[in-house]
Amino acid sequence: MLGQRIITALALLAVLIPALVSGQAWPFASLVVVLVAAASWEWARLNGVAGAGPVLLALAVVLLITLQVTDVLPRVIDPALFTLTGIAWVAGAAWALRVGVSGWRRAQRWLRLSIGVLVLWVAAVALVRAREIGLPFVLSIFCLVWVADVAAYAAGRAFGRRKLAPAVSPGKTWEGVFGAFLGVGLLAWGWTVAQSGHAAFGPSIFSAVHDRYGVAAGLVLAGLVAMSVVGDLFESLVKRAAGVKDSSGLLPGHGGVLDRIDALLPVFPLAMALSR
Repeated sequence: MLGQRIITALALLAVLIPALVSGQAWPFASLVVVLVAAASWEWARLNGVAGAGPVLLALAVVLLITLQVTDVLPRVIDPALFTLTGIAWVAGAAWALRVGVSGWRRAQRWLRLSIGVLVLWVAAVALVRAREIGLPFVLSIFCLVWVADVAAYAAGRAFGRRKLAPAVSPGKTWEGVFGAFLGVGLLAWGWTVAQSGHAAFGPSIFSAVHDRYGVAAGLVLAGLVAMSVVGDLFESLVKRAAGVKDSSGLLPGHGGVLDRIDALLPVFPLAMALSR
């Protein structure tokens, strides 16, 4: 299993890194579309859609993303779209976690599918727009989510006692969340020190929120960390409602695409809304 995980991770990095560092926008945008199409297919299956339905849902999401990133839909709506989706994430996640697994199962399928379309569509657009700002900017958001995840896991393993949401994800603890805050705080400090005096390095999420919010930047970053945890919890709830461990088997050793991008889904739209 470990060898399989390593091979899959290396294959993903072999595709992701060239797309990220490319001087053109289309390789990364194309990769985002492919991954989100796969995640959309998984979302439909997790919510009880069979037959050709998952493919049709994936095609609908791809169409929306394409219309947005090719500017058929006006770019001026981006800020409002990111802000409204961020608000929907906060309110919707609070509702989903309150009603729990049984409440999610009882929700109308059209509502569950609509939530998936909105979440995946807007996250994909936010990813593409973030890359347009610059490689350091999009990479800093990736690092924020990855460091939060690793730090939460390490702190939870070492110190975890108090369960965060045992009915949804028994392994997550409050100590892990505090570890995520600390890990991202150290990342922000290190990134800022490294970036200081190197204007050519380009803006990051850390410099962007500092320039906009000043001393309150730490609270903004803490909010992004919290939403990365929420994204993970929300996908865990959906999987538990479907009675499965992984969103699919598309990524051998890692589960599905949703399993790998769940924490990114709320963070990228919120990062774009809060930093612009």
